[in-house]
Amino acid sequence: MSYLELNGLTKRYGSVVAVDGLNLKIQKGEFVSLLGPSGCGKTTTLQMIAGFIDPSEGKIVLDGKDLLHVPANKRGLGIVFQNYALFPHMTAAENVSFGLEMLKIEKRERADRVSETLTLVGLGHLADRYPAKLSGGQQQRVALARALAIRPSVLLLDEPLSNLDAKLREEMQFELRSIQRTVGTTTILVTHDQSEAMALSDRVVVMNHGKIEQIAEPYIAYEEPETEFVGGFLGKSNMFQLKVTGPEGALVGQIGNRTFSLTSQNISSGNVIVRPEKITFVGAQDSMLVGKMKSRVFQGNHWLCQVDTGLGVVLVIRQNDGNMVAPEGSEVNLCWKPEDMRLVQR
Repeated sequence: MSYLELNGLTKRYGSVVAVDGLNLKIQKGEFVSLLGPSGCGKTTTLQMIAGFIDPSEGKIVLDGKDLLHVPANKRGLGIVFQNYALFPHMTAAENVSFGLEMLKIEKRERADRVSETLTLVGLGHLADRYPAKLSGGQQQRVALARALAIRPSVLLLDEPLSNLDAKLREEMQFELRSIQRTVGTTTILVTHDQSEAMALSDRVVVMNHGKIEQIAEPYIAYEEPETEFVGGFLGKSNMFQLKVTGPEGALVGQIGNRTFSLTSQNISSGNVIVRPEKITFVGAQDSMLVGKMKSRVFQGNHWLCQVDTGLGVVLVIRQNDGNMVAPEGSEVNLCWKPEDMRLVQR
């Protein structure tokens, strides 16, 4: 049996359906991210789990217990908000201690837990600092320590890294994942940042218009997207119309005016996605698609190129090997392996 189950979870606001019949099973100790664009229902889902919003339909079951009639402050969940919500008049230690006081934890145990969790997040030496004297990353760690100090059954994270700059956000991703693995707390993260979700999660739940599009391990969701939306949201992608013809065992694929042999029997006609890093620049004899270099942007470890073709603009990512790519305006030839195509639903 799963540790946390959402069964048919639905939230309506009049005629607007924010979350539509969501079903999700999460195992104990798992790190799961609810990922999607603004308005997809991920934050509403988190708030229903937390008890801040009442569902219109469905169930939330935690360790066999129905949470629907349990008030938020009795659910035993730890929550870290986007703005950290620290008390400015309290030190880091006092902020962490606050939730324990509300639970009426004995003073000595409270002091031990505060010390333990601040040390866990690397802030044991800053226990007496006020939030105004802490950096954004340090404030985020205090908020995390406060949530962990109550030893929650589930840790809920609502865009906790979005206020940090890019470099610090990347560092905190490593820290957060390390801390979660150390304590083993079941964790649900809400984010719109696909790289963050893929870096942190055991599984990602990709949402769109209140529904789940795909649930999978990050690598699988990226490499084998089930829908056009997932393929486009999880990183960059190119969409082509593939036509498959020929007898069994000798299938031929056609994209535009180009044909090629298909070694896999597990693909059929339809929309296919090809990731830009799977496309390479080749000589004319190996070309699958001809175009003109529309633009090229150097991004340090790779070049991001836009190529104008008869099938539209194609994105190509070429790793930086020390050599320049073709100049803008020049003719280029593109190729990719047929097995790198992924058939997706609309």
